[in-house]
Amino acid sequence: MPGFELFGDLERKEVNDVLNTGVLMRYGFDNMRQGQWKAKEMEKALCNRMGVKYAQLVSSGTSALTVALASAGVGAGDEVIMPVFTFVASFEAVLSVGAVPVLVNIDDTLTLDIESVKKAITSKTKVIMPVHMCGSMAHLKELKGICEEHELILLEDACQAIGGSYEGKALGSYGDLGCFSFDYVKTITCGEGGAIITNHEKYALNADHYSDHGHDHIGNDRGAEDHPFLGYNFRISELNAAVGIAQLSRLDNFLDVQKRNYTVLKESLSKIPEIAFRKVPEGGIENYSFLSFFLPDEQLAREAHKALSEKGVDGCFYWYDNNWHYIKKWDHLKKHHSLGKLPQEVINQMPDYNAVNFSQSDYWIGRNISVLIKLSWTEEQLYERASKMVKAISDVLSLSHKNI
Repeated sequence: MPGFELFGDLERKEVNDVLNTGVLMRYGFDNMRQGQWKAKEMEKALCNRMGVKYAQLVSSGTSALTVALASAGVGAGDEVIMPVFTFVASFEAVLSVGAVPVLVNIDDTLTLDIESVKKAITSKTKVIMPVHMCGSMAHLKELKGICEEHELILLEDACQAIGGSYEGKALGSYGDLGCFSFDYVKTITCGEGGAIITNHEKYALNADHYSDHGHDHIGNDRGAEDHPFLGYNFRISELNAAVGIAQLSRLDNFLDVQKRNYTVLKESLSKIPEIAFRKVPEGGIENYSFLSFFLPDEQLAREAHKALSEKGVDGCFYWYDNNWHYIKKWDHLKKHHSLGKLPQEVINQMPDYNAVNFSQSDYWIGRNISVLIKLSWTEEQLYERASKMVKAISDVLSLSHKNI
């Protein structure tokens, strides 16, 4: 998955363009730039690649989600429906704008369960935020229908899924807004960075202003710019954007490598009848950054994960015990722990996540292993890895049959 694995001359060339001007900030210093505007250039390239009208680069995927929410007018007391399997940044962004994260169950897509979403809607719901974890998408057609019925915003957290598509549309472009992360271990990287994409002019204008302290960016005199509303500093630097331009130009190549490696591993594991693979909604194409599969039960998944590690197969994730990605270990959220106090209104409105029954999600996550797909594997390493994985899991399953 990580674009940094194939970092090379293209990235160095773009970075050197910036270093040669000495202008590291994306705004201002027009006379010094020698025509170099890397953030603007990458935003245009993103629009072309994603098939959208507007893109706004920011400093991270977390800030992309925060800016997207604020740009859509989400704030105090608004409820945002999201899955229990995601990265903590998803609910951190919701809390940062004073809104309330409403976590619901997932299904065999490892994303939002449609019936759970329907049950979670209240008069205060404003956003449904599917998270396309590990490179594959939620039931976007059904979610869009729900949003249209209830006049809600569909915000795609596509931070882990750039390059995937649904019904012929790039992931992130199907809803009202989409967000990407370009941190060091994403499919393409800026080192640190993120982006919001949309076809809504108002949201795009709000994002442009909000991510830079509310500056309206009218004219070329930064000191004379107006401030239509309050904002924050979520700016990306020209250096980060420069890396991103090169990486984005290589995205299709990265995806081809990921798909090849993913396919070899999946075909090998398909020989094990007890393994089932994550469901990809009809009309969807993954970005192939992870291969996610299910063992028959939690105990076998734990044993298989341990066996893979002992065989030296790295990059295998058992999310059920992971501190970052599943609600089981999110004690800071459950106990409302923050350096500053969360608003009491938010705490009062949030469910008691220690008491909510997420057994449906436990069923899927507890049996799941996700394997990171790397770009740098040689053919020999890839087939050796496939062989080790099949042997490790088969041995675990064989031993379990003997013990029955």
